[in-house]
Parts: sequence; structure tokens; C-alpha cells
Amino acid sequence: MDCIFCAIANGEIPTNKVYEDDKILAFYDLEPQAPVHILIIPKEHIKWAYDVNEENSQVIAHIFAKIPEIAKKLGIEDGFRIVNNCGALAGQSVQHLHFHLMAGRAFTWPAG
Repeated sequence: MDCIFCAIANGEIPTNKVYEDDKILAFYDLEPQAPVHILIIPKEHIKWAYDVNEENSQVIAHIFAKIPEIAKKLGIEDGFRIVNNCGALAGQSVQHLHFHLMAGRAFTWPAG
């Protein structure tokens, strides 16, 4: 498998880490769409949201349990947006499940 996020999670590619534990990694997006733009990934390779199931869903719950901790660590106090793109049509450019934590500006809907 040739997955850039797996390589980052395995320490093969350096990144600007914000948070890490045995299950997940959070790091700054290289192409930020907001003043604060963090990617949060499971270390286990899960291609996309279609592949979340009973066996691996605990890592998704873990990600969402850690999001407030990450936001507080970054000084985010006035709100944030969490985004997951599932599939190319939705804008998923890396085929490894990930969540975008964005803050530092006002957001509109639909996301643009």
C-alpha cells in the first residue's frame, strides 16, 4: 500500500504534530483552508467512511473524544468546524480516513 497518511503515522514522513497517541495522530494541514487547519487520522489504515464498521468504529469515537482536547490545546475558544470528505466526488484527495479540524475564521454553508 502506498498511503502518505500511513507513512506519516509510521514516522516515515515528518509532520508538524499537534497530538499523538497509540490510536490517532493530529497534524497541521499543508494546504490550510482556515487560519487553524488540523488533520486528524487514525493510525490504522481505513480508506474512507464507507469502511467504518463495528470492529474499527472505536477509533472514530476516540478521535471525537480527543477533538475538544486538541481544540483547547490550540487555544480555540470560539468554535470550530469538523469535516470528513468521503470519496473523490466529495473532495477526498487522500484515501485514508481523516477529519479536518478548522477554526480561526467564520464559516458559511455550504462549505466552500
